[in-house]
Amino acid sequence: MLKVKELMDSQVARLPANAPLTTAVDTILDSGYLGLPVIDEAQQLVGFLSEQDCLRALVSDSYHCDSHLTVRDIMRDSPLFVSPELSVLELAQMLGKDRPKLFPVVEEERLLGMISRTQVMRALNDQLKSCGAV
Repeated sequence: MLKVKELMDSQVARLPANAPLTTAVDTILDSGYLGLPVIDEAQQLVGFLSEQDCLRALVSDSYHCDSHLTVRDIMRDSPLFVSPELSVLELAQMLGKDRPKLFPVVEEERLLGMISRTQVMRALNDQLKSCGAV
């Protein structure tokens, strides 16, 4: 059975919790993902920041040219994450529910990477093709 660790992107950008909002927006836009994991000084996962979170902050009344909003100010705390040992099929079942489209992959409180719904769909579709499904 295919596992998350075999599909995850381990080269994913990480956002420092103390990074300015403008830096976070640039990093997310350059990443190709809809959001990125947020880490602390010990490289541990502390949150998740999505494009939607950033957009909300950029248009909010509290944001203006002299604003000093950081990632920590607008990130979602305690994000859902998955183990690298989780099977892709189990993750697909989780993704079929009302869940995020992206999951940080964490082991022993350390961020290893990220996996997306697209990666899971592609892997499952490839498995079906390889066994002759039409």
